[in-house]
Parts: sequence; structure tokens; C-alpha cells
Amino acid sequence: MNGSNRLTKQSSSISEQDEDLLFDDTDNNKTQHIHNHEHSVHSHVHSEESLRRIVNRLSRIEGHVRGIKTMVQQSSPCPDVLLQIAAVRGALDRVARIVLDEHLTECIARAAKEGDIEVELEQLKAALDRFLP
Repeated sequence: MNGSNRLTKQSSSISEQDEDLLFDDTDNNKTQHIHNHEHSVHSHVHSEESLRRIVNRLSRIEGHVRGIKTMVQQSSPCPDVLLQIAAVRGALDRVARIVLDEHLTECIARAAKEGDIEVELEQLKAALDRFLP
């Protein structure tokens, strides 16, 4: 039961932190990385701070999932486990929103300037079709 209480506190702190940081893009340092997926090859320019925040959020989510696994192994009450699963879903949805927002503001804008907006929009639509229920 202690694990359950600890995770409940952690999930509320994740939610508060995610809401506070959702639109915080104050760092203008940029880095370039290349995505080489089977359907997409284009460069992205994102701030180091933005990449760090996303990775940190995913690390917290990863830890939270490990905590849920421990709860299941310790036979914690099902409602407690479901509550923690809902918290992880919410945190993942917030990360997805940040990634989508950055894709729209950085990648789509870049594609429009470079003249290959149609390809980029088709790739975005395909990704959203797989992402959305």
C-alpha cells in the first residue's frame, strides 16, 4: 500500500509539472538531428532544452510504469493500479501534445519554407491516423 500512496503523489506531481512546462519554450538554443524512418527523411531543428524536457518526461513516465509493475507484483488493489495507469496515459498524452506542437511549429514551418509541405503534411496525417484511436 505504501507504493500506491507514493505513486499517487508522484502522478500528481507529474501532472502539475507537465501543465507548468507544456508551453514553456524560452530556450532558443537549437540543435539539429536527422530522422531516418522508412517513410521520412528530413532534418529537424529543436532546442536542446526542449529535447531535454521531453526525455526527462519520458524518464519519469518510465519510472512510473516500473512502479505500476511493482504494484501488480505486490497485489495492490486493482483500482489503485488503474488510477496509476490513467496517470501514465495522461502523461504520455501530454508528451505527445508537446511533440505534435513542436512538429507543427518547427518541422511543418520548415517544410513550408523549403517547398515540400505536401510531403510533410501527408506524413503527419499518416502518423496521426496511427496515433489517434
